[in-house]
Amino acid sequence: MISFLHSSAVQGIDAYLIDVEVDIASGLPMFSIVGLPDTAVKEARDRVVAAIKNSGFDFPVKKITVNLAPADIKKEGGLFDLPIALGILAACGNIEKNKIQNICAIGELSLDGKLRPVKGLLPIVLSLAKFGIQKVIIPEKNKNEAAVAKNIEIYPFKTLNEVVKFLQNEIKVLPYVSDNILQNEESVLQNIDFSDIKGQFFAKRAIEVACAGGHNIVMIGPPGSGKTMMAKRIPTILPSMSFEEAVETTKIWSVAGILPAGQSLITKRPFRSPHHTTSSVALVGGGSYPKPGEVSLAHNGVLFLDELTEFKRDVLEVLRQPLEDKIVTVSRAKNTLTFPASFMLVASMNPCQCGNYGSADKECTCNPYQVKKYRSKISGPLMDRIDIQVEVPSLKIDEITNQNTESEKSENIKKRVIAARQIQYERFKNLKIYCNCQMGPKEIKKYCLTEDSAKILLKTAIEKLGFSARAYDRILKVARTIADLDGSQIIKSAHIAEAIKYRSLDR
Repeated sequence: MISFLHSSAVQGIDAYLIDVEVDIASGLPMFSIVGLPDTAVKEARDRVVAAIKNSGFDFPVKKITVNLAPADIKKEGGLFDLPIALGILAACGNIEKNKIQNICAIGELSLDGKLRPVKGLLPIVLSLAKFGIQKVIIPEKNKNEAAVAKNIEIYPFKTLNEVVKFLQNEIKVLPYVSDNILQNEESVLQNIDFSDIKGQFFAKRAIEVACAGGHNIVMIGPPGSGKTMMAKRIPTILPSMSFEEAVETTKIWSVAGILPAGQSLITKRPFRSPHHTTSSVALVGGGSYPKPGEVSLAHNGVLFLDELTEFKRDVLEVLRQPLEDKIVTVSRAKNTLTFPASFMLVASMNPCQCGNYGSADKECTCNPYQVKKYRSKISGPLMDRIDIQVEVPSLKIDEITNQNTESEKSENIKKRVIAARQIQYERFKNLKIYCNCQMGPKEIKKYCLTEDSAKILLKTAIEKLGFSARAYDRILKVARTIADLDGSQIIKSAHIAEAIKYRSLDR
C-alpha cells in the first residue's frame, strides 16, 4: 500500500517542492523516515503516531517507510508532520488516495492532533502556483500570512481530524480569503514624531536628505545630544512600503519565525537595532542551516547601530558586502544561500572615548592619539560606504528649556521626502533602481549633471580634503538628492557645498 502527496519547505527565502511518499508493507513493525531528515523531522515519528491515535484512528502495526524527495536536500523542522500523517492514513484507506495527490499539506502536529503554526509559510504559498499546485492545507494560525497569495486556494484547519473530514467530504470548507491584508501603520508610529526633537536643525536636515535618497548616515556627537532619539523617528518620515516591498520583507520575517501572530504583512518599514555585542553571524545571517540576519530583517527599512565604535571591528567589516551589493551571500560546505539586504544604515557614535571632543562646554580628557585610536575602530572602506557623516553637537540650555519654539512635524518632512522619491522613481522607472543611493557609475554619469561652478567646487574640495574616489561618488549621489528636494534637474554649487558638509569624518 502506497500513497503520495506534496509538501514544501524553504531554503534561504526560496521555497522548493517536496514529494511525500508513504509505503506500508507487511513485516516487523517499523517506522522510518528517509530523504536526509534532520532531528526535528525524525522526531515526527513519535508526534505522528500519537496524533493519529489521539484523533481516533488506528495506527498500522506494520513496516512504514516515508520518503521525502528529493533526497539530496536537507529537510528540517516540523512542517512535514501533517503530510506524513495524511500519507499514512491514505495508505491505510482512511482517505481516498486521489483526494491528496494534487494538494500540498504543511503543518506541525501536537500529540493530541492539533495543528501548530510553522515558520516560512509565506514564501511557500507564493511559490506553489509555479509548481502547478492549486490547493494547500495549512494550520489555522497561519491563515492570514498565507492569504497574501492570491493565486492558490488556502484551507486552514485546527486539527488533523478536521483535515481528514474535509478530504472525506464529511465537512465543506471554502477557501480562506482575507480582506484586511494591508493594516494601518499610523497607529504604530503615532507616539513618536520629529517635533519632539528640540534644536539640531542641521542634523535633522541631514536625516531628511538621507531618507529622501535612501543614503546611509552616521551621527557623531556627545552623549545626550539626541542621536538615538532622532534615529528612532526616521521611520516616521520614510515613504510607506509598496505591496511588493511588504511581501519581500514579510517573506524574510516569516522564514526567521518573527512574524507577529495573526499578521498578514509587515506594512511598517522595519527598524532593527541590534546590541553592540551582536556577532557577525547574527548581523548578516548564517548558522549550520543559514538563516537571515539583522541586515536582511531590515530589508526595505532601517538598520540602526547605536554606539558604532562599541561593535567589534570584524563584525562591522561584514557589512561591506551588503552595503555595496544590497545582498548577503552565506556560503557553507553543503550550500550557498543569498538573502536580500537593501537597507538604510543609520549609526551613531561619540567623537571620542570621553565623548567631549570638540565640545565648547566640556573639556575633552582624551589626547590626540586616543581620539585617533577610538575613531580607527571604524575602517576607512566602511566609512567610505556611509554617504552622510554629520556632527550632532550638545544642546545649549536655552534650546532645552525654550517651550515656545515648535519643531517641524514628521508629517511635513515626510511630504518632501515622498516628493523627492517620486522624482527618483520617474527617473529610474526603467531600471532596477528605486532611489539615488543605488546608482552605479553609469547612472551617476548620466543623471548627476552639474553646472560648471559646481564642478570646480567639487574638484577643489577633492584636492584640498583628500576625498577618496568612492567618497567622490557618494558626494555626487547626495548632491543629486539635495537637488531633487530642491526640485532642480541640474546639480548646483549650493547642492555640492551642502553634500560636502556631510563628510565630517573625511575632513
